[in-house]
Amino acid sequence: MSNIDTFLKMIEESDNIVFFGGAGVSTESGIPDFRSVDGLYNQKYDYPPETILSHSFYMRHTDEFYRFYKDKMLCLDVKPNVTHRKLAELEKAGKLKAVITQNIDGLHQVAGSKRVLELHGSVHRNYCRKCGKGFDASYIQQSEGIPTCDSCEGQIKPDVVLYEEGLDQQTLDDAVFYISHADMLIIGGTSLAVYPAAGLINYYRGNKLVLINKSATPVDNKADLLLQCGLGEVFSQIKC
Repeated sequence: MSNIDTFLKMIEESDNIVFFGGAGVSTESGIPDFRSVDGLYNQKYDYPPETILSHSFYMRHTDEFYRFYKDKMLCLDVKPNVTHRKLAELEKAGKLKAVITQNIDGLHQVAGSKRVLELHGSVHRNYCRKCGKGFDASYIQQSEGIPTCDSCEGQIKPDVVLYEEGLDQQTLDDAVFYISHADMLIIGGTSLAVYPAAGLINYYRGNKLVLINKSATPVDNKADLLLQCGLGEVFSQIKC
């Protein structure tokens, strides 16, 4: 039996699956990841992306932050790929209980997933820092310079977790709940290098830990099944 056949058999025998995903889930939709050879962290800017995407940089150089953010982080014309679609189908079939994602692109919801825990927020939610009014991503993309509120002219901030900012506690608590109760945990498209998100997988107590990633991760030796390939190659074979 091949590794992919083993994976499909695990899914067939499970009814409490949780998926934990990172940037590799969306690269097949055309969204660049951060740490690969072609990722954002290996491109050249006046400042390193890690610096630009920090809370302190946002506060001190808001105009520079938004130039980068609008150019590189708002990918509003991309579509969900086969992995997004199959996860939504598994949820609809009652087998998948939650998607826990480090991505901020909202593609899981576009594909039809209902229970999505966004550890790092979403580009589709933006709030005025002065009055709290909400704005969608299109408003940010179409704004000139620093986006401001159309009601009070306050500065708008994306609801994404920047470096130096903490994760939402309720989202973390929910992620711990779903992972700790899962009979199968699928980790896909993540280097497991970003904490505290990566530490969440330590709450899994089952014996069907599947790790799907093109490159090695620090927890490869903990996986019950290791698939070092693209997510689309694996998920395209799921029949719901």
